[in-house]
Amino acid sequence: MSSAASASTSKPSQLAPQGGYAVARPHGKCTITGNDIVPGDKFMAMLKETPIGLERIDVSIDAWKDAPRDDALAFWQTIMPRPEQVKKRLFVDDEVLCTLFERLADTQEELKVHFRFVLGLILIRKRRLVYEGNDSHDGHDYWVVRFRGKEEKLSMLDPKLNEEQVRAVSSQLSEIMNEEL
Repeated sequence: MSSAASASTSKPSQLAPQGGYAVARPHGKCTITGNDIVPGDKFMAMLKETPIGLERIDVSIDAWKDAPRDDALAFWQTIMPRPEQVKKRLFVDDEVLCTLFERLADTQEELKVHFRFVLGLILIRKRRLVYEGNDSHDGHDYWVVRFRGKEEKLSMLDPKLNEEQVRAVSSQLSEIMNEEL
């Protein structure tokens, strides 16, 4: 990656005061080429985990073939919003959210467990996940869920979040989804 391109990478998200992450919105520069991504242009957005948080990386469609995606948590195609569209929120595709939910299945890190649980609640609300019941083992409570149209049952650890923790994770998710939750 060139020095110009690395300078255009969004800074890794910082821990929000409540313990969640604040993920950057589109920054208008291609991480690979350093060129502007102008309003109305399609581009690829990628979410990576770094030692200090989640990092959003934007890549122009032309440069996407050169983007390293091995350690991406998720990626999706979107359109750079026009300034007058800022109030009109853009949504991350539900498939991206489902993939992110699946990739976080084996996580043991507290913030990621919180993130996955609230993401699961959102997917239930969006009718992408179906709640099947509860299960308890190893001293923990789990929600049993499955993706709509599939039979495979998945476990979702219930971290027993307090109101402040739910707010923190919801804030993190709304940044990623560019949507008010």
